[in-house]
Amino acid sequence: MIDLAFLKGSSFVVLGLARSGLATARALTAAGVGCIAWDDNAASRAAAVAAGVALADPASIDWSRMTALVISPGIPSHLPVPHPVAAAARAAGKNIICDVELLARAAPKASFVAITGTNGKSTTTALIGHILSQAGVRCEVGGNIGRGALDLGMLGEGGVYVLELSSYQLELLETFRANIAVWLNVTPDHIDRHGDMAGYVAAKENIFARQQAGDCAVIGIDDEPSRMVHDRISARPGVVAVPVALDRPVAGGVSFRAGRLIDADGYAVDFSDVPTLPGDHNAQNAACAWAACRWLDVPRERIVQGLRSYPGLPHRQERVASVGNVVYINDSKATNAEATARALSSYHDIYWILGGQAKEGGVAPLASYFDRIRHAFLIGEATDLFAGQLEGKLPYSRCGDLQSALDAAHLRAQREGGGEAVVLLSPACASWDQWKSYEHRGDAFRAMARALPGAQRLGMAA
Repeated sequence: MIDLAFLKGSSFVVLGLARSGLATARALTAAGVGCIAWDDNAASRAAAVAAGVALADPASIDWSRMTALVISPGIPSHLPVPHPVAAAARAAGKNIICDVELLARAAPKASFVAITGTNGKSTTTALIGHILSQAGVRCEVGGNIGRGALDLGMLGEGGVYVLELSSYQLELLETFRANIAVWLNVTPDHIDRHGDMAGYVAAKENIFARQQAGDCAVIGIDDEPSRMVHDRISARPGVVAVPVALDRPVAGGVSFRAGRLIDADGYAVDFSDVPTLPGDHNAQNAACAWAACRWLDVPRERIVQGLRSYPGLPHRQERVASVGNVVYINDSKATNAEATARALSSYHDIYWILGGQAKEGGVAPLASYFDRIRHAFLIGEATDLFAGQLEGKLPYSRCGDLQSALDAAHLRAQREGGGEAVVLLSPACASWDQWKSYEHRGDAFRAMARALPGAQRLGMAA
């Protein structure tokens, strides 16, 4: 837990008591700092009381006695409609911040690596943390992944916080400074919270705010908005902008070409056989992680070791089991077509399990990958929609539930044989029709795959 004793004499309102909010309230309370909290969910309020956190009805808050509002990033403070507590704080002239801002104030001597992007944040954050840990660097990994910012351990000089930061968190920062800011990519997302694409990009671009001479900005430049961001940041004096690109050389940066990561000076690393980082999207993640770790003076050979030993993240193209030449892959995190496209582009000879609560457009945007798929197995509410979109383009079976789909995919993959193949759960759908969350769905798939006759366990422990 982060020590917030330096804030004694202040008083904070904490709004939202899920993972990050509860950690914030606990840290403030443990440090003897004034703290009252609220959550609209009764179960979250009960959990906070059990943890010793004081609650207050929002209507009873005397804002003249409060220093600031610490808001959970998922709660809107501006668009589309500000939460009433956020509106009251703003009307009282109080700053609205998030837990990452308090971490930055609590650890002024540590270094910060911040990672953002529409896609790939979690993998890149975990990968950088893994490489640093393997290289003997004291680091803590969290933020929008894993532990909340104030649940991390205290680090002083020489320590490195590796933080995944969403656009929601970035717009709530005041003094936070990223010594290394990693920008992966940007595509339209969270428009309701930011008004339009320009607002979304502007929120993301806060990751570079307050960078100083000697700091580094690692920027993927494979989409047009990101190239424009690179142009803006590279024009700033003192901050070194390191571009990252796929399939082409890039002056002064890192590229991925023909299965190799290539550094600015031409140093190349074979990246063709890292099974936990498949596909071009993961090549971009790895290239950005490489650039960040090189800026931290991690020796190249240690970065290579870290890349090759990276275990991967649960539910993100997670290799969970194999039976003969067939590998079973849990990509339950792929809850929309764009995410599933990254998985389909990474493999051939795919037995594809998909379905759940469909997103707008369904799987029609994935037609260019259909030639990689031997058979599709449909589950959940989206079955009729997806059957209509696949009709005449791809053989499919209506399976109803995940266990039935896995059993059918397993039997067909083993019967057809003919070389290496994958049974891929990449649903392109939300999970809530049959599961509590994508994690619940992915955990179930992992257990089912490992229970298949003759299955060899792969990857991380369940």
